[in-house]
Amino acid sequence: MSGRLFWKMGAMNSGKSTALLQAAYNYEERGQYVVVGKPSVDTKADEVVSRLGASRSVDLHITPNLNVLESFQHMLTLRQKEGKSIDCFLIDEAQFLTRGQVNDLFTIAVLLDIPVLAYGIRNDFQTNAFEGSARLLEIAHSIEELKTICRCGSKAILNGRKLDGVFVREGSQVAIDGQHAEYESLCGKCYLEKVGPLT
Repeated sequence: MSGRLFWKMGAMNSGKSTALLQAAYNYEERGQYVVVGKPSVDTKADEVVSRLGASRSVDLHITPNLNVLESFQHMLTLRQKEGKSIDCFLIDEAQFLTRGQVNDLFTIAVLLDIPVLAYGIRNDFQTNAFEGSARLLEIAHSIEELKTICRCGSKAILNGRKLDGVFVREGSQVAIDGQHAEYESLCGKCYLEKVGPLT
């Protein structure tokens, strides 16, 4: 798995954070060291939290202007001074990364020969790609879709936003904790029926 950037994407509630926590556990169970990163735009940035109740603290808080490559190299240098390594870099909520930060992930994977596993959603509630997601789709070595189901039982591919229980079509791309927005994973048919036509 070395030297590759993996993009593991899915609609809301497809188990992305759970998969990240499982990957971290698998590495650590074998005595390997992982770094977990998460964009600070997510107000739960101190932890990766699974809907199943599992959680883990974050090692690298990624602010919008952070040079991820430099920060990761600094962490790696500190480990190497102790005669240790970093065996994997895991990123939660990767859709919130900037294009440049995704480029940094690619560089870490290829030049430092450390696998990078990025988890996140592909598009927002208006079906537009996030900046980080778009770049990951362009340059990741491997793309895997994590699946979930819609309320009707079909495969969910889109994310609907609800305010006060009603699906909405307008608003800023990012509305998380504290803004009273709820999200629901929807198939294409239910999205068109509940949210409205694509724009």
